[in-house]
Amino acid sequence: MMRLSHFLITFFAILLFTSCNKNKGLIQIDALNFHQSVDKLTEIMVHDIFSPPVASRIYAYPILTAYEILQQGDEKFISLNGQINDFPEVSVYPENENVNLEVAALVGFIDVGRRLIFSEEMMEIYSDSLYAIWKSTNPEVFEISRDYGLKVAAEIVDWINQDMYRETRTMPKFSVNLDEVGRWQPTPPDYMDGIEPHWENIRTFTLDSASQFKPIPHPEFSLEKGSDFYDELMEVYNVGLHEHTVGDSAEEVIVAKFWDCNPYVSVHRGHMMFALKKITPGAHWIGICKIACKKNNLNLMETLATNVYTSVAIFDAFISCWDEKYRSMLIRPETLINKYIDEKWEPILQTPPFPEYTSGHSVVSGAASVALTHYLGENFAFNDDTEAPYGLPIRHFDSFYEASKEAAISRMYGGIHYRAAIENGLEQGLEIGKYVCNKLKLEK
Repeated sequence: MMRLSHFLITFFAILLFTSCNKNKGLIQIDALNFHQSVDKLTEIMVHDIFSPPVASRIYAYPILTAYEILQQGDEKFISLNGQINDFPEVSVYPENENVNLEVAALVGFIDVGRRLIFSEEMMEIYSDSLYAIWKSTNPEVFEISRDYGLKVAAEIVDWINQDMYRETRTMPKFSVNLDEVGRWQPTPPDYMDGIEPHWENIRTFTLDSASQFKPIPHPEFSLEKGSDFYDELMEVYNVGLHEHTVGDSAEEVIVAKFWDCNPYVSVHRGHMMFALKKITPGAHWIGICKIACKKNNLNLMETLATNVYTSVAIFDAFISCWDEKYRSMLIRPETLINKYIDEKWEPILQTPPFPEYTSGHSVVSGAASVALTHYLGENFAFNDDTEAPYGLPIRHFDSFYEASKEAAISRMYGGIHYRAAIENGLEQGLEIGKYVCNKLKLEK
């Protein structure tokens, strides 16, 4: 009996040792690792100060890369080839080799992201720390997986380089024409040139053209009292007067600041000038995407799919919106109010440097809300802490649509948009979001 007990103890010890050895060397990657990588990319973009349209590009391409790698190992999901405009056929992973597709996907994400930012060394420091851990866990699997991820990343980058971004860097700057009263002109405090006046040339992901979802025209420009345009101008002015009277405790002010999402706010103090760096509108919605994915405990593949829908909708929404902005060239409320109504009036938010119509945050929020609702369902309640790092409180929303409506109206509360730009912009974004979700079929 003693001999049998000794034998059983030895047997179970060997079984336990064998079981532990089976797990030794397993590189484990999950959705949290992806979220951390997105957060690192966001941190670097804030540091580098990218405009909202450019930031949408920097998010989307790495996300598409990671998705395209990982979907190969999941029978439930479908390639982006044939769905995203001109998307390439990437190299298939070698099934006879021990490739960890999760590792390869994250390597692809990091490498493509690194190529799209300015501060590459910041991403390299991050990737080196991850690679050291993975290599120490299983050097053979890591190297095979890393090499495959880098190979696909290089193929995706070849496709990226054909999206007209580099060409738009050398196109003419926006030309100011002060003779046209209703035409956009640079705004205080720095009177910066209009950013990305040629963004309509960027290759879309799903849209047939930048003008496919051209919104209805804004009310005809007029400074005549009683005209639709003048009424909208006075609405912005009066909302601003109320907010300045009530102060920072006003709900409108709280909402405006929560959704500000201006990546570069110029602050002047006497002879000093410095910048407050923050996330862009697209970054805010990518943050909401993370919150929703984590709340639903989505795995890595599901998380990537959610991010694909969201980032593609945001990317195409910016192209559509910027196409209209530099077509209509509408002047901002601040310029007209200071010139014709009240020279001392100031908006709650700093007016961003590009034409008014339509509201970028409205378009992008509408599109993103449809994408997230498409994948995660309606009435998805969540607490939005995306702006917490910037000292702003958490806000609760009962659905993505509710959040998009608040994001849109925040632009009037901020004093930077007329009502038409907000309402028509939100509708424009909703239509784009629906189109993206109908065009993309990520699951079989």
